[in-house]
Amino acid sequence: MIRPRWKDRVVGGLIIKPGSDAEVAIRAAEAACEVIRRAYGGAVERFDKGGGDFATGVDLAAERVIRGILREERPRDAILGEEYGADGGDGSRVWLVDPLCGTLNFAARTPLVAVNIALRVEGEVTMAVSADPLSGEVFWTGGEGAFIGDEPLVPTMGDRLVDVNLDPPFPNRVIFRAAWLLADDAFIGSFRPRVLSTTLALAWVAAGRRAAYITDGHLRDSVHFTSGIALCQAAGCIVTNLAGQAIHTGIQGLVVASDPATHRELLDIVALHRRI
Repeated sequence: MIRPRWKDRVVGGLIIKPGSDAEVAIRAAEAACEVIRRAYGGAVERFDKGGGDFATGVDLAAERVIRGILREERPRDAILGEEYGADGGDGSRVWLVDPLCGTLNFAARTPLVAVNIALRVEGEVTMAVSADPLSGEVFWTGGEGAFIGDEPLVPTMGDRLVDVNLDPPFPNRVIFRAAWLLADDAFIGSFRPRVLSTTLALAWVAAGRRAAYITDGHLRDSVHFTSGIALCQAAGCIVTNLAGQAIHTGIQGLVVASDPATHRELLDIVALHRRI
């Protein structure tokens, strides 16, 4: 069931109107979440994508639901989706869609998955949603502040849990591998590493449930990472590449931290392993 549009709401000083980009994105994410929830724990049909990767019938169904809502509400916009690729629009407004982030987790009945939708307008991300279909939590930003439902996201280092992404590809494999951190005495002495294999972990940094997140990769047009990066930036997290520079530049990769001190500590540890 696709949720009905809401009435005007004021969240963090933002007016969320029916049919606005924020309402459309959240409604599309919630509709995909319902598809995933209904299917979770059932038989999984797999479609090979090569290189050991695969999609399930649920990935495809969730993306079709999202595309249906976006096509109805924003017929002139472009859509770039994980499963069905790119179509439509002139590129000035592009929806980045990852309908089920954590496909292997889903197939293995591990409840760590996300639905990611971001809107990029003239190169800038103006709207992002990362929703957890199994908990029902919806993390989102309209560009000013980040929220879970109606509550603001407040990053804190909490219990110093740090997620390290070990999924390929590893474009910096010659000079850096995130797995090296797991054997580093300084890292495991200061932080508590976790490996969840879903970009939901980025939303958790923004929400104060994780102190940081580290990954390799070229992430500029990533349907997986764009929403989580936007959430963290809007929540006030420190977001850089692996060398502490602007994201999507230089060595690339990603270090996201709840606060400057945590970010600096992690960059120092990462630098010890960057063989350059």
